[in-house]
Amino acid sequence: RRRTGGAKAPDLADVRGQPLARRALEIAASGGHDILMAGPPGTGKSMLARRLPGLLPPMRRREALETALVASARNGRFEVDSWGVRPFRSPHHTATVPALVGGGNIPRPGEVSLAHRGVLFMDELPEFPRSALDALRQPLEDRRVTIVRARGCLTFPADFQLVAAMNPCPCGYSGDPAYSCRCTPDAVRRYQGRVSGPLMDRFDIRIHVVRPGATVLSGSDDEETSETVGRRVRRARARQRRRRFLNARLPADSLLDICRTDPEALELLRTSAERFHLSARACHRVLRVARTIADLADKVEIAKEDMSEALAMRPETGTCSRVARPGD
Repeated sequence: RRRTGGAKAPDLADVRGQPLARRALEIAASGGHDILMAGPPGTGKSMLARRLPGLLPPMRRREALETALVASARNGRFEVDSWGVRPFRSPHHTATVPALVGGGNIPRPGEVSLAHRGVLFMDELPEFPRSALDALRQPLEDRRVTIVRARGCLTFPADFQLVAAMNPCPCGYSGDPAYSCRCTPDAVRRYQGRVSGPLMDRFDIRIHVVRPGATVLSGSDDEETSETVGRRVRRARARQRRRRFLNARLPADSLLDICRTDPEALELLRTSAERFHLSARACHRVLRVARTIADLADKVEIAKEDMSEALAMRPETGTCSRVARPGD
């Protein structure tokens, strides 16, 4: 197990069951994709998110130096034990815009910059102030934050991987077969509407996490460890380094050249886009995720099964991975 903050990193083997969520986490780690997990309380969303840094490749010296400089800019000091450890930041949902993206009379980096080269975990995503969520959109696109003041401006790096978690409704049990939801359809819509469409669209992967059964929780210790999954992640990222871009950061002008698909996979994407009214941006995100799935399988071309799995992680396609809707 890799070390995180002077302690052993949480191991993915601790998560029992949840095959869809574990697979989604592996894909997210391999391609650098932002991921949203929705589901009732107690299904392991936070537990899964905290295991993502243990799946990522070791930091290179340049990356470690970048994170050390950002941490030093925050309070003027740097903890030696955290050298070379990928950051994991988990701000509370009461965090203000300056705390999240940076600011102050003397500009200092916020959580998005402190998570540079690591993971930013936002639990209870709809509970964050709308202004704070909207402020995330630019760092997610530009991978940096520019703070302008009368004396000048400062730019901080913010190349982080966003992991978010949310309940499907205010009480948390919409669509849960074990508990009855007490929320009205209007309350569910208002709750989910706290996260704007533009921000929601920036998540490459969106899955619904279900409650594991009692037999799974009491089963044998046969889940894959972080080291086992991490080896597959490192092989997939090695392929991407040869292309010079993480799949989640592939520029649109080279997307079709890199994300080569076989005819059946391309036809599946076309028919899905027409049936579910996917935007061009959504299709590009599906292609990036499908490229990561193909990289995990050491494939040169994206096959039909790779495209099918990538589409299954988009709620627009009407699969089980969607965020619960009112009346579910």
